[in-house]
Amino acid sequence: MCVSRCLRCVGVSLVPMAIVCMLANVLLLFPDLKVHFLLEGHVTREASWATGVWGSGIMVLLGARGFIQSSKERGCCAFRSQMLCQVLLSCVCLLAAAACCLVSATGLSQGPLCLYNSSSGPTWGVPLQPLPDRHSGYLYNRTLWSGVCLEPSSVVQWNVVLFSVMGGTSALQTLLCGFNILNALLGLILGRGFCHNKVSPVSV
Repeated sequence: MCVSRCLRCVGVSLVPMAIVCMLANVLLLFPDLKVHFLLEGHVTREASWATGVWGSGIMVLLGARGFIQSSKERGCCAFRSQMLCQVLLSCVCLLAAAACCLVSATGLSQGPLCLYNSSSGPTWGVPLQPLPDRHSGYLYNRTLWSGVCLEPSSVVQWNVVLFSVMGGTSALQTLLCGFNILNALLGLILGRGFCHNKVSPVSV
């Protein structure tokens, strides 16, 4: 059936995306692949929220598992009740993925937490965030990428790549979950057999 096949395809597609988001968020917690930055609390705020782990990761993985399992459901009443559950589950997954996408975009635009030279000496902060009286943001001025942050080394490139990967992947998850809501609603309203409608031959 069309709805069941779509549920399975969406579920299977969401699994690698969830793994990518989880890996990206975990790497964001370890700049330069060093643990002491995390232990000392010198990790970008948006990365420490771990929305890629619990949002686009675990929540979406649980949703994908439910989508794949519900695609095997048989029986009209059981199928419709499953479709209602899938609508609710898809909404939860959509919100989780959208939260991860929003946090990733914020982390990307604000810039990383790093050690930089301030007027009072080396200080931990977010020196690359957009300020009306200073600059519009480091994303539009690549000369700031290597000249501002002292530690961790290459933290700007690290954050740009990983937040971009996590944001793009979670945005795609959001689109798939939105499609799945429509798909499950279609199955709830029309039932299992709407793709099997065929014109039967007329007996003479």
